[in-house]
Amino acid sequence: MIRNMRFQNKLMAGYLLACVIPLLGVSVLIFHKSAEGLEQSSQEFASLYTSQIRTTLNEFIDEYDKVTKSVLVDSEVIHNLGQEKSLSMDELIIQRVAVQRLLMRVTLLKPAIGTAMLISRDNNVYQYTTTTSRVNESMLLSREWYKRLRSSEDTFFITGLHDRSYYEDKGAGAVVTVGRVLFSSDGAYAGMLLIDLDPFTLLQLDPDFILARDKYGISVIISNREQEIVYHSDAASGRLSWEQVLESGEEYIKGDSGDDRIILTGSTTQEKLFIKTEIPRSKLLQKINQIKAMTVIAILMSCLVITIISLGLSYTITRPIKALRRRMKQAETGQYLPIEHVQSNDEIGSLVHSYNKMIITIRTLIEDVYLAEIKQRQAKLIALQNQINPHMLYNTLESIRMKALVKDDEETADMIKILARMFRLTLGKEGRHHSVQHELEYTANYLQLQNIRFDHSFHLHIKVPDEMLRCSIIPLVFQPIVENSINHGFEDYSRPLNIGIEGIWTEEGEILIRITDDGAGISSEKHKELLHLLEEAGSGKHKLADTGLPENEGLGLKNIAERIKLHYGDRYYLTIRPGQDSRGTTVEILIPGN
Repeated sequence: MIRNMRFQNKLMAGYLLACVIPLLGVSVLIFHKSAEGLEQSSQEFASLYTSQIRTTLNEFIDEYDKVTKSVLVDSEVIHNLGQEKSLSMDELIIQRVAVQRLLMRVTLLKPAIGTAMLISRDNNVYQYTTTTSRVNESMLLSREWYKRLRSSEDTFFITGLHDRSYYEDKGAGAVVTVGRVLFSSDGAYAGMLLIDLDPFTLLQLDPDFILARDKYGISVIISNREQEIVYHSDAASGRLSWEQVLESGEEYIKGDSGDDRIILTGSTTQEKLFIKTEIPRSKLLQKINQIKAMTVIAILMSCLVITIISLGLSYTITRPIKALRRRMKQAETGQYLPIEHVQSNDEIGSLVHSYNKMIITIRTLIEDVYLAEIKQRQAKLIALQNQINPHMLYNTLESIRMKALVKDDEETADMIKILARMFRLTLGKEGRHHSVQHELEYTANYLQLQNIRFDHSFHLHIKVPDEMLRCSIIPLVFQPIVENSINHGFEDYSRPLNIGIEGIWTEEGEILIRITDDGAGISSEKHKELLHLLEEAGSGKHKLADTGLPENEGLGLKNIAERIKLHYGDRYYLTIRPGQDSRGTTVEILIPGN
């Protein structure tokens, strides 16, 4: 049935199946992975923040433990607590002044302390406050939380949240009381130190936490050993009032973990305070559910759009295919005619463009191959005309060298010896397989010859891997480039010229050769001129020899670039780049590895 369907129906069904099925699978996978990743990320964030809260609370407990212990230094004042009835009026005044000084010193230890109170065993209340509101002593002593502290076994304690109704201003809000039970030097109960603190001082909200809290609805609840709530982040941030927290404190503390919430717990070092972090799952999944809804809408809209597009494409695709089929039948009969209609830029248009290019290539291929063959034969003819009998040349140079040695002209003899080596590399038998190593030796001999002329003003640095030395390369590539470096880069004898030859393997296994110098460099105009010349070398590899160029142009960069293109193909090249700070020049050569 599918084989007999119309192409238009096949195209529409194929688009729907190819798009909708993967879209459904990917959407479901992304939804589940996003939900898992979001929950895991939020748990990691909450765990990290719980750890930071634990550290902060440990520091808080240590600091206020030291603050409350500071009163024990005044042992005489502590000893006289509760003995006010046995003291004279003068002694009583001195005692009260000493207690006031002690409480003032405690208050000054921490800026967060607003009110400090010292209660003797006879319920005499001493207080010092930095605020305008004082504590009503009788109301303080009647508070249930204070009565529980009298029977507590903890020396240092932190109470739960309680209201401010025992203050004279009866202001709204809640406070937390930190204190210490005091004992005299003989171990008897002497009294109790109480410090009222704003709950905000326990934990300052981090800006990053506020952002994460608003995003994920995270809440932090801190309680003490008596299961009393000490701090609630929602109240600190204004989402709840402290009165609401006081009324429902037990529910916040005893709330168990369920499917609707993620709960992480922790405690301080001495387990005086307990931390609970809650993350509502509904907040976490809210954005995922939005993505789910948008995905369903996108799938439905995609199906509609794909159906409309497939109907339009069926006509635009089949029409040029039919035209291409007609022209191909004409090509079978030997009529190589291109399709002249303006084509689109899609795959069918590219196919028609490739067909036209193929037709033009077929018509010009014979001519191009013929020209290339003529040029190759011409190069061979020039090589035969310039060939010199190696043995005759070696014998002649050796005779000249021996005569120079006889006349004690060792410098001339060395120059002739180096020149003989260069001819041997280019004219000897090993020239049939010319390697990178042969090319480097030829270049080194040339530079050695130039150093004799120019008083050792040139330094050659070679950095080529050993396995690259055995690779084949066309002859006379490095030496003309080095010669250019000397001719155009060498300035004077006061500054030697450094020339480097580096071989690098590319990721495709090809050979990249960099020949650099630190000479005078080239101007931007000269650089553009050389690049244009090298581009002409690539475009003219199938043309007959140029007749309007100077004679030495054939030995320059264009000659090397043209030989590379002719021997290795259009992929490989020679290019030139200026050095840094307008000094030096770099020539890059790319050839295949073998």
